[in-house]
Amino acid sequence: MENTAILREWFERVDSERTGNITANQLKRALGVGNLEFPLSVVQQMIRMYDFDRNGTMSFEGDYYLQFVALNKFLLKVQHAFSDLERGRGFLVPDDVHEALVKIGFSLDSPAFYSVCESFDQKKNGRFRLDDFISLCIFVQSARNLFNSFDTSKQGRVTLDLNQFVYCSANCRI
Repeated sequence: MENTAILREWFERVDSERTGNITANQLKRALGVGNLEFPLSVVQQMIRMYDFDRNGTMSFEGDYYLQFVALNKFLLKVQHAFSDLERGRGFLVPDDVHEALVKIGFSLDSPAFYSVCESFDQKKNGRFRLDDFISLCIFVQSARNLFNSFDTSKQGRVTLDLNQFVYCSANCRI
């Protein structure tokens, strides 16, 4: 779906109200058609990751189509990493999740990795279905985006006061 014309066609089908914007509910329904079931909060976070004008929707007009293209590229990258490692099982185990995260470009230390895995292992059985893995990746990407906004010197370290920490936590929620 990298072709802009194909993305536009898909966008227009999802924009059932013909407003020129896709809401979280519309995106959730469209993903559900593709057997990707997410809580509304995860879909809202998907939109927040690339919502340049911060209106809670995705648009395909003007330069805003880039937000939709960026989300699509991210989801394709995550799906490919999952597909490369699921070995016909339909799920990843934690070692696979770690390898997939590295393929995507995320490098977490062990405590952070296991904490994230524990949070996104919905059934607590060590098996991550595609939607679980996508949710985990959305969280990690959102956390990275927020971290980078505070890491202005690009040194990989930030200092936050309580207000900034609360702000980050609220913006990474799923």
